Amino acid sequence: MSDPVNEGAELLAEINETNSESPVLWWLGHSGFVVKCYDIVFYVDPCLSTPPGRRRSFPPPLDPAEVTNADLVLCTHAHPTHMDPGTLPAMLAASPRARVVLPKSTAAHANSIGISNHRMTTTDSDLRIEYFKNGLYGRVYSVPSAHPDLNWTPLGGYPQLGYLLRFGSHTIYHAGDCCLYDGIVGRLLPYNITAALLPVDGQGNFEIAQAAQLAQDIRARWLVPMHYGCFSDNSLEVTNRFVNHMLGFRPSTGLKIFEPGERWIIP
Repeated sequence: MSDPVNEGAELLAEINETNSESPVLWWLGHSGFVVKCYDIVFYVDPCLSTPPGRRRSFPPPLDPAEVTNADLVLCTHAHPTHMDPGTLPAMLAASPRARVVLPKSTAAHANSIGISNHRMTTTDSDLRIEYFKNGLYGRVYSVPSAHPDLNWTPLGGYPQLGYLLRFGSHTIYHAGDCCLYDGIVGRLLPYNITAALLPVDGQGNFEIAQAAQLAQDIRARWLVPMHYGCFSDNSLEVTNRFVNHMLGFRPSTGLKIFEPGERWIIP
């Protein structure tokens, strides 16, 4: 995969200067996205370092120590490529008003990588978080993710979550790490999802055909594949197979393939 199409100060300037009533997304690699609507900026699963034992296919498009515009940082679970100890403390230092949204069972782990309790907002399935800024608001709903199991406990709840980011009439579903489980369609269908961001590498996550079927079942207007190509152990071949499957079998579902650092304004 090529180097980011936009990065560093230029990428941050683009994020800051973009103002749209339709949500805007930038892909940071792996499962990391910036989501902005009007003046609200959320970062989801940003991994801007190189975790131990991994090798990057392209450099991270942002230095977390320079990210001064984060309002919320959402982490779907405790794996280091989703709750990155090389990213989060630096990002929180640069964005002092930002908070990290995370599953309640991961709070102790977050403490261990340098995130203090007063910078956290813990959540669990079926809970809602509201964020207000300059008279505008975004809502974050949570649903369970299975990786590969749900692993629910009475005290900890669900350790892996997917997030539904709601801005006005638009809902973006970020599944984190997830595979199919009984009841997932029923949980997601009521949210009228605009764009579904689904992991398609098949390594404890959806296979391509499963992701496409889920997007159709939940009536998502757009399907965005993620969790591939960023690290050397995540195949780049996913892209061609994904496009061929969608065009051949799911032509009614919109698809978006990102380049690192690319901006996409949801139509």
